Amino acid sequence: MRGDHSSQLELLKAMIESLPFGVMVTNAKKEVVLNNQPLLSILKDDMDDLIEVIDKDIIPGTNLKLQVHGKQVIVRGERLSGYLNGYHMFLVSFPKMDAAEFLKKDNEVEILLKDIMEYAYDGLVIVDTDGYILMLTQAYADYLGVDQQGAIGKHVTDVIDNTRMHVVVKTGRQETAELQKINDNYIIATRSPMIKEGKVVGAVGKILFKNVGQFSALFKRLKSLEKELKKYKGDFRESNKASYTFDQLIGKSHPFIEVKANAQKVAENDSNVLLLGESGTGKELFAHAIHNASRRSMGVFMKVNCAAIPSELIESELFGYEEGSFTGAKKGGKAGKFETADGGTIFLDEIGELPIHMQVKLLRVLQEKEVERVGASNSIAVDVRVIAATNRNLEEMVEKGEFRLDLYYRLKVMEIVIPSLRDRKQDVELLVSHFVNKYQQIMKKKIQGIDERAMRLLKMYDWPGNIRELENIIERAMNIVDTGKYITTEQLPIEITGYTETATVRSLAEVMEETERNTILASLEATKGNKSETAKQLGISRTTLYEKMNKYGLTN
Repeated sequence: MRGDHSSQLELLKAMIESLPFGVMVTNAKKEVVLNNQPLLSILKDDMDDLIEVIDKDIIPGTNLKLQVHGKQVIVRGERLSGYLNGYHMFLVSFPKMDAAEFLKKDNEVEILLKDIMEYAYDGLVIVDTDGYILMLTQAYADYLGVDQQGAIGKHVTDVIDNTRMHVVVKTGRQETAELQKINDNYIIATRSPMIKEGKVVGAVGKILFKNVGQFSALFKRLKSLEKELKKYKGDFRESNKASYTFDQLIGKSHPFIEVKANAQKVAENDSNVLLLGESGTGKELFAHAIHNASRRSMGVFMKVNCAAIPSELIESELFGYEEGSFTGAKKGGKAGKFETADGGTIFLDEIGELPIHMQVKLLRVLQEKEVERVGASNSIAVDVRVIAATNRNLEEMVEKGEFRLDLYYRLKVMEIVIPSLRDRKQDVELLVSHFVNKYQQIMKKKIQGIDERAMRLLKMYDWPGNIRELENIIERAMNIVDTGKYITTEQLPIEITGYTETATVRSLAEVMEETERNTILASLEATKGNKSETAKQLGISRTTLYEKMNKYGLTN
């Protein structure tokens, strides 16, 4: 790396890319080997004419005003030495640019290169493939408190605290706008590999904020704006917006396409929507998409998990309260979720978990389009569209007296049943590809994909946890697969590989017990250990669930 002209050209290329004036480098055969975007912008289609003029007229070390197709430019030429002996560098600008003053300097090429670096970046470091420093700007050296010349040739870890430059040259992955602690202060740095013919030949590190003052000033400004936003919007949070659209709902199977088309039609009006489907099928994503496709898309998208709010607090959370209405009530009272969502959409997830006494109050809101705060004597009109979702059978709950019939019919004006993943296995491959790409970006890890045998097993699996379980398994596989390799059966859990690999050599009872155990495990994982939710998913009582967990040793 430290001893060939190609690597030196790569370093030079890294330096000239961000300059505001044109730069061109020619080799001994007078062929252009490097140029930057400003040069192309200045000359557009006149590059050949410039090369012809330069070849005849320019004297290295001097400035020359040239006419190229009616355009006046200033050109300064320099001979390069060392490993680039025989190469020439030409700096090109319009007379009115600041670069014109810069080009008047009559110095040796080594000084000129340093000036270019200082002009290009306040803080820049370049390392070779072994992590040794090849170039370091004076501004960066001053910030580090080191001698610029003394730092060159040293390993980057011996000069810069907490650097990852040596990691970047090994992985070949760019790290953008990363926090780095140096001398008890923080900088924001970007580290980029230099790649030539598919191989990493070094790395360039750039400081976006070279001192804590700059960074702190920006940070304080952002915090100030955040406080202003919170003050203006009270308890409202930026998270109350829909994140997904119909374009982001992935699938090509007939059941999914049909449901998606129905949901798009539903989005055109303001009727209440009831989303039904097993846990993990993507009911919340459909709620996001319906809101974003509706006339309320610019309004609030308020998400409420009815199962996550304690029953004694759910009324005040949904409908708000007046000052002094109960012990601990805030001065001035508090707006509820429905008030906050006025003009927008409220998504009531796990609606089947709503206490029966609250179902009466919700029914009144749906019928009268108004809410009454706890402790208030008057009502507040609200314009809110309600989208509710559950994985429970509401008709059975109505028969058992656990859910009000009138509320059920009020909610199911538009009923959409999201198909389970086992009913749309044609979409497994699309979803796998999506999640692999997603976690490649998150983990900054590139792999080849997933091999045919692993994909075949994924398509054969019944997916009790649906899409959420599939994503969990792909994320797990991405964590353990080696960079540049395929996901194989080795990275898949036993519930995927076990039930097909050995079914032909075991008794039916053994296979059924293992399948039952794996299904319980998958459901526990999908519900994050929630026993009540797991029992509901599996259609059994909590007592039966605990008996089976004890049987299969799953209680620890």
